[in-house]
Amino acid sequence: MIYIIRHGQTDLNDRKVLQGRSDFPLNGRGKAQAASAAKLLENVRFDKVYSSPLIRAVETAKIVSPGRKIRIDERLTEMDYGPYEGMDLRNPAPEVLEFFRDFVRHPAPSGMEQLPQVVKRAGEFVEECCRTEENLLISTHAIAMKGILEYLTPHANGKYWSEYVGNCAIYVTEYKNGAFTVPRELEG
Repeated sequence: MIYIIRHGQTDLNDRKVLQGRSDFPLNGRGKAQAASAAKLLENVRFDKVYSSPLIRAVETAKIVSPGRKIRIDERLTEMDYGPYEGMDLRNPAPEVLEFFRDFVRHPAPSGMEQLPQVVKRAGEFVEECCRTEENLLISTHAIAMKGILEYLTPHANGKYWSEYVGNCAIYVTEYKNGAFTVPRELEG
């Protein structure tokens, strides 16, 4: 089984700041969210654990899978928001608001990584690391996670882009008989 988790909350998440590739640690609530996820997954023995290099994802992976080796993979890093990183999401730039309202029909504003690029790097990661029947944990970020989900579900046609993915949300899929099952959110 493949478990894909979004990192726990950071102070920037709490303040509604577009965090992107800024490297901020989990706050107290984020650590508690990761601990709850660990409890939910306590009966799963992870054969491999992968994480974005950003500290919030690494900390989440360490809390969810204590004592396991964390394999860092740059392809799991959050979307590059370019000049919009650090923007107050309570008062976003009009072009960012338009993009966030309809990811499918509006390309990312100039200077941001484009969603097809996110899916491409997510797909490269999946093809290289996930075609296995081992139990994997992948600790990543909201948009990077959505890129993985879009890649795993080619007929989704952008379905995951508009779905809310909360801190420490977990999606699970299974690789068997040469294919991935449709990812589903793990409810706890």
